[in-house]
Amino acid sequence: MNTLINYFGPILAAGLVIGIIAGAVGFRRVLPPTKDKLAPPPPVPPEYYRKRRISLIAGLAVAIAAAPIWSGPFGGADRFIAIVERQSREALDYYEMPKVTARLHRAPLTRRLIMAKPNDLTLTDFQTGELVRLFSQVPGVSSAQWSSSPGGVPLVLEGAAVSVLGFLFGLLLAYLVELRRRYNAQWNW
Repeated sequence: MNTLINYFGPILAAGLVIGIIAGAVGFRRVLPPTKDKLAPPPPVPPEYYRKRRISLIAGLAVAIAAAPIWSGPFGGADRFIAIVERQSREALDYYEMPKVTARLHRAPLTRRLIMAKPNDLTLTDFQTGELVRLFSQVPGVSSAQWSSSPGGVPLVLEGAAVSVLGFLFGLLLAYLVELRRRYNAQWNW
């Protein structure tokens, strides 16, 4: 299974579910029944827009909070680290480089792989360049490098962005369901 799907899949699904629920609450509009079917519908009360705004903002906040909860207490980040570093260690063993180490950048955790070698090991420029190129292709790694100076985008922020994307898609689905419900509501004769 792909490492990114293992980490970002549950966050995307959580954002999707949160978006569907927030959209179902926020977009639901109950109009008072009218006796005359040909009469125009009554105006929308202002509390409808307030309820919509509150439910959408609360849903967005919960969707953003889902990423750190998945990364920390539910252990998504620890599993991600274990899988990526195990795959990197297996690749280093395959290339017969047992003294070279590859670890994900931490504080904050990113998808950048930091490679290190002991001082007594000499590698040519070609070897160091090829190792960086090869380890940039490990699933779940954004890039590989020999120094740890630029860390990159934190994994939690990437997770929050994926959660917001799922939330927006869930809102779209909830809106389409509500449009369908409103369209079908006119045929109650």
